[in-house]
Amino acid sequence: MGKPRNAIAPTREEDYPEWYQQVVKAADLAENTPVRGCMVIKPWGYGIWENIRDALDAMFKSSGHKNAYFPLFIPKSFLQREAEHVDGFAKECAVVTHSRLEADEQGILQPAGELEEPLIVRPTSETIIGELFARWVQSYRDLPLLINQWANVVRWEMRPRLFLRTAEFLWQEGHTVHATAEEALEETRLMLATYATFAEEWLAMPVLRGEKTEAERFPGAESTLCIEAMMQDRKALQAGTSHFLGQNFSKACGIKFQGVEGKEEFGWTTSWGVSTRLIGGMIMTHADDDGLVVPPKVAPTHVAVLPVTPKEESREQVLAACRELVGRLREKSYAGAPLRVELDDRDLRGGEKYWQWVKKGVPMTVEIGPRDLENGSAFVGRRDSGAKREGMDCEELLEGVSGIMESIQKVLFERALAFREEHTRAIDDKDELYEFFSDDSQGKTIHGGFAFVHWDRDAKWEEQLKNDLKVTVRCIPEDSGEEGTCLFSGNPSPGRVVLAKSY
Repeated sequence: MGKPRNAIAPTREEDYPEWYQQVVKAADLAENTPVRGCMVIKPWGYGIWENIRDALDAMFKSSGHKNAYFPLFIPKSFLQREAEHVDGFAKECAVVTHSRLEADEQGILQPAGELEEPLIVRPTSETIIGELFARWVQSYRDLPLLINQWANVVRWEMRPRLFLRTAEFLWQEGHTVHATAEEALEETRLMLATYATFAEEWLAMPVLRGEKTEAERFPGAESTLCIEAMMQDRKALQAGTSHFLGQNFSKACGIKFQGVEGKEEFGWTTSWGVSTRLIGGMIMTHADDDGLVVPPKVAPTHVAVLPVTPKEESREQVLAACRELVGRLREKSYAGAPLRVELDDRDLRGGEKYWQWVKKGVPMTVEIGPRDLENGSAFVGRRDSGAKREGMDCEELLEGVSGIMESIQKVLFERALAFREEHTRAIDDKDELYEFFSDDSQGKTIHGGFAFVHWDRDAKWEEQLKNDLKVTVRCIPEDSGEEGTCLFSGNPSPGRVVLAKSY
């Protein structure tokens, strides 16, 4: 039996990477631009980002953080102040060496006005912000300093993919200074918890919390905490990170303060961030073979009302009923804000219009035609149930719409959690581990998912996993369990770690 004419092709099972690209295209989220590796985020995709941004921003402000904005350009010498930091980002940096263009004798524009010092287009802002924090922090009374910025960054990507890896992307980066290591560690854990709460309660995306290994931590950090989510191809996606920087950047940038007893001390700093990669994670967590599925809390539109007007003589009557319903729906609320409702009165065939909204992943569609007017009903589709629709009394719909949104949000989270649990396994045998991550003749992982294994923390086994299986230690979970025996060496293991293939 052939695929429905409106299904995404190829399916997830047939070609997951191409399916992902087609979901993004069909939902009209983003597209590539003439600048290699850079995307334009279109209104529906940017609407999702705005809702992510606004929700997180409120969370940050509730915990005392304030927004600021810092320069896009960073002097090259700043990046060199912290050795691990420059080594970690050097290959991804875009460098500005000239200040202007001038026409040569043939009228061709050429770079001119060579800069005394090259400027780096920010890949991250620890060094430039550290330079400014050194001016702002003089006394223990200035601490803690809790700053966040919403910005764009540039990291030169060789293999770009919309939302997941692009040369330029949007994000937030938090930067804080504290008087003690304990306060900075508490901040690092607080922001990781904030990210985990947002991922699960807003994106309906279950995450594991844990610490990165030394090989995977942020360049220049003392420790990196992370949240990891499982995508529908059973690969892991790092969805957010929070870094305890110790005094590394304080010493490099001169962030010092006079303590309570008058002694000069270096500050203890943190940084933390999430990006538009969250949209990629949302897509790969919830989308299906009909297209995108957007959790209601971040959906630009909760309900799309679609007039069905096959006959001109009933068109105005149907449109009037739809406008009235839209007005009444907008009086309802969900997640502490008015319900976001859109009337789609474009002159398109009903089926075409409906499928466009399905592919956008709108949580609910409501169709009203001439017959529905007679009995006060509508044809309602819940996106979490695929493309199924059923009749519903309009008054019943108005009464229950907020509850339906909450139900959809809950269903999506529980479905993703069940999928993760189905593909998570505790493994104590090396052969079983290798079989778990082995590929078939087409290069697809036969099983895959999250493997919880005992490891003695010797980095050579971590490197061997990368070389043999393209598998990495995603995190050392907060609750790593009981001590055991490393399945690689037979040596004692302090607890289990999470292994997976990843994005």
